[in-house]
Amino acid sequence: MKPVDLRSDTVTQPTAGMRAAMSAAPLGDDVFGDDPSVNALQEKIAGLLGFEAALFVPTGTQSNLCGVLSHCQRGDEYIVGQMQHCYRWEGGGAAVFGSVQPQPLEHQPDGSLALADIEAAIKPDDPHFARTRLLALENTLGGKVLPFAYLQQATALAKSRGLSTHLDGARLFNAAVAQAAADGGDPRGEARRIARLFDSVSVCFSKGLGAPVGSALCGSKELIARARRIRKMAGGAMRQSGLLAAAAGHALEHQLDRLAEDHALARRLADGLQGIEGVQVEAPQTNILFVDLAGPARERSAELVPALAREGVLATGLYRLRFVTHLDVDAAGIDRAIGAIRRFFRA
Repeated sequence: MKPVDLRSDTVTQPTAGMRAAMSAAPLGDDVFGDDPSVNALQEKIAGLLGFEAALFVPTGTQSNLCGVLSHCQRGDEYIVGQMQHCYRWEGGGAAVFGSVQPQPLEHQPDGSLALADIEAAIKPDDPHFARTRLLALENTLGGKVLPFAYLQQATALAKSRGLSTHLDGARLFNAAVAQAAADGGDPRGEARRIARLFDSVSVCFSKGLGAPVGSALCGSKELIARARRIRKMAGGAMRQSGLLAAAAGHALEHQLDRLAEDHALARRLADGLQGIEGVQVEAPQTNILFVDLAGPARERSAELVPALAREGVLATGLYRLRFVTHLDVDAAGIDRAIGAIRRFFRA
């Protein structure tokens, strides 16, 4: 039986329609700028999010790197959250490759950075300090949607202090779908509302949207020109990459609205785990569910993930478990996962 893979939304396989789009994609050489499928994707995502230009890159890590280094020079710094991907899980790339110093801040319970903390972290213009140039935020963060009013306030604060702003929007469309459901809006319109608060936005196609590879950095023409040079130095300039761009374009066209199904499945999983002694379920806002183990459940935590794997349910974590729903998981798979977890704790 096929495993129920809840480790991440990066594990998705291309759909039949996506494979057909890849097979039919017209190709060129993107380093020369003449791959029509790449150019079409860049125009599509830039237009969708309200930017002048976009750059297709292999990974979200490279997209964030190109973004930060396009805003900052050697000796500059960017303000970022302790748990943001571009600070914690990207190998320190901005510092290693660009000599750009991160200034990490603690998160509030909702995932935001306190405005007062941002204000206090901005350095004076003094040779003793790195030059504060950029505020970087992430939405969603651990599956949490940063409130739109907060994004407005944080970006306005940054602008008032002369800072640029970058959004790691790896799961921007999850945030937009959740925001649209809450406000009665359209997911594409909500994505554009969020993105237009920022000077640059990184968007991932290989998570909830289900493409096999790729992200895009969106911004002004000048910023994207700088990012293109950085992408080349980082080894991210590809040739007939229209094969991959076609998959991303198909995902944007056909697999954006269905993200609401992933959110519903995460809620189904959360509901199914209620009432297990020592299992503390954090209500999911999008497609990521966290479960904390306490008491007797915590004592058996090292056994849980291997036990689930033996039942064909894949997850990650130890004392804090992470389950991520996506297009290759259905309601029956969620019910299998619920049953396996409940059996483990009954044993």
